[in-house]
Amino acid sequence: MSDGDLISELYAGCFRRLVVQLYAVTGDLTEAQEAVQEAFTRALVSPRRFAALENPEAWLRRVAVNWARSRYRRRRVLDGLLRRIGPPPAVADHSPEHLALLAALRVLPEGQRHALALHYLVDLPVDEVAATLGVSSGTVKSRLSRGRVALAALLTDTDTSDTTTSIGTGTGTKCATDATETGRIDVRS
Repeated sequence: MSDGDLISELYAGCFRRLVVQLYAVTGDLTEAQEAVQEAFTRALVSPRRFAALENPEAWLRRVAVNWARSRYRRRRVLDGLLRRIGPPPAVADHSPEHLALLAALRVLPEGQRHALALHYLVDLPVDEVAATLGVSSGTVKSRLSRGRVALAALLTDTDTSDTTTSIGTGTGTKCATDATETGRIDVRS
């Protein structure tokens, strides 16, 4: 039997049992599943050494319990630090405009999104944004420009139910009614 087959067989045979045991230790099913998965991941790192163990299930259990304990200690330290620094900052605005902006930002390419966020939301100057992202100032300016154009296109109202469009500027404005029927718009003033 190969080392990979041994791990697969152990996974099929004892994963559920280990999760139940770790659930008793952690009190959280998701935490127990993650701990057991982490133990199997560590077994996959060196399958030959794992296959040579006298009792591989006991080793998996010990690794999973140690991982869960370490995670619990780290979480406890973090909780203590968070209590010392006070309550979390105010919850983000949940207005429709704010949600639309966040949705539009998610659509943008990563470079544009990062540049816009750092420059407009964090208020960093262009040079500092460039240093943070590891690009030139010109690249940041380009990303900001393209990002603003893309955001404007994503955030404009595209209500096409009105087929009457006002064309031109000044006093001689003509209206082109139902331009989609003819395919042409009269732009004479």
